[in-house]
Parts: sequence; C-alpha cells; structure tokens
Amino acid sequence: MLAKIEYNNREYQIDLSKPLDISIPLKGEASNVNAWYLDHPKIEPHREGNFVAKVSEGAAINFNDIWFNPHAHGTHTECVGHITKEFHSINSNLNTYFFAAELLTIAPEKRGDDFVISKKQLEYVLGEGQRDAVVIRTLPNTKAKRSRQYSHTNPPYMLEEAAIFLREKGVGHLLIDLPSVDKEKDNGELFAHRAFWNFNGELRKLATITELIFVPNRIKDGKYFLNLQVAPFVNDASPSRPVLFEAEAR
Repeated sequence: MLAKIEYNNREYQIDLSKPLDISIPLKGEASNVNAWYLDHPKIEPHREGNFVAKVSEGAAINFNDIWFNPHAHGTHTECVGHITKEFHSINSNLNTYFFAAELLTIAPEKRGDDFVISKKQLEYVLGEGQRDAVVIRTLPNTKAKRSRQYSHTNPPYMLEEAAIFLREKGVGHLLIDLPSVDKEKDNGELFAHRAFWNFNGELRKLATITELIFVPNRIKDGKYFLNLQVAPFVNDASPSRPVLFEAEAR
C-alpha cells in the first residue's frame, strides 16, 4: 500500500505495508524493561471470590487486570503536564499523529561520572532542513535495552543545552531510547524536560517527549515519516507505539 505525501514543497512516497515499530511492548513479567524503582508490571486474570477470569481455568473469557506505570514500564509519550502544577493530558495536547522525522545515532560522551548527549553532538549529526520530530538511538545498541533494569544505574541523559538546541530548531517531538532525557538523580531539576518544553517561557503545550523506545540496528539513520500512536489516557503520559516509515523523495 503506497501513499504520496507532500511536505515542505517536496513529494515523498511511503509504503504503509512496511512499518518500522520502535516501541517496547509491555509484559507482565520481571523481564519487562523497568525504571524508577518500581516493581515490574503485572497482567493477571481478574479474581472475585472463587472465580478466576481465565478460559483455561473454566471461565468463558479471559479478563485480565493490568497494573503498570507508563513512565517506568515501557515506551511512553509524555506532555508538559509531566512537570506542571496545572493538569495537562497527553490525550488532549497531542492532537496530530503523523510527522516528518529524522533518526540519529549518538554515542553519549563521558562527563565526569556521567554519559551525556551534548549540543555539539546534535549539531554534528542533525541534517539540514525541517523536521517535526527527532528520534535518538544511543550506542551501544543491543536487544538488552528491551529488558534492562535501569533503577540506580545512572543511565545516559541529555544536557540542557542539547534540549534547547532541539527546541530552537523547531523540533516538536523528541523520541529517545533512554528512561529519561534527564539524569536519573538530579534533585528534581529536570533541566532537559524544562528546556524542551520552554518551562520558563511560553509553554510548548503541543510538544512531546517519548522515552524508552528501541530502534533496531537494521534501521538506518536518516529521514522518515513517524506515526506516533498513543493510547487515549487522560494523563500526563501514556503508553505509545511510535512507528517509522521510510521516506522516498520523488
């Protein structure tokens, strides 16, 4: 199934039958990716007295209860409501779902005891032209990211200067394969979140940050179209399924 898209005075063709899913699915198991010191997610049959809602145990249907936290347990997309006193819902703030995107691969650089993504690195790898979204794959990139236990590990993060750079480039949607764009333990400073959403100026209410993605190595850096699928939760963040499509200029 082929589609033609006009974007920034150019025509592109994408094959909708060849999606590139860069989300991490949520499982009710200890092997599920995890962060922020929480127990693993749980997906279990609903129980009421002696009744167990599971076909293999005699019920007519499977009827599971699910416990999870979107920030800790898999690919999720968040809006500015993640850091504001006022309530903002990703279900309301994200109201379009298809974007021109650029995929970048970056090896975070060592700064003291940390590994960080700097403005200089982004300037080096970010191509010319306009894009709505930037997708960042960090190195090393192994399948272990799909089940990594991030709590108390001080994962790499993005410097404030890098987030400002993306904001000033007009990037509205930032996707990254880390549990946060900010340092794990930063006393609540959240420099990158605040910079990207312009917390101290005119809030970028339509901008989003998607964390805990996984981009397989077979997907090459370059320009894509992004379909950002978000579960309709009335919450600051929601589980999401970002999907890339290769963009062929015509």
